[in-house]
Amino acid sequence: MSAMLIVHVFVHVTPDSVDAFRAATIENARNSVQEPGIVRFDVIQQDDDPTQFVLVEIYRDAEAPARHKETAHYAVWRDTVASMMAEPRRSVKYHEIFPEPAGWERVR
Repeated sequence: MSAMLIVHVFVHVTPDSVDAFRAATIENARNSVQEPGIVRFDVIQQDDDPTQFVLVEIYRDAEAPARHKETAHYAVWRDTVASMMAEPRRSVKYHEIFPEPAGWERVR
């Protein structure tokens, strides 16, 4: 099995956009976890600064992110949240060490 790809996307939104960003991102995540190439798509928010979010995207392979970015729900999310950013989002890529890939699966 090829290595999974784990991406942490760091997003800083403007204070007046927090609720709208959360709503749009939760909708995108709900659709994203239905994609066959996505193992998990978690949305987390920083406790001491609610304008800071991290999207934890876990893909089955290195090609899955490109397929994800071709979906209609991703395009809607991207266009909806573009004006909400306080600064450009950034991402860091990782690969799994433990558990084995099957251990990352979540019952849907």
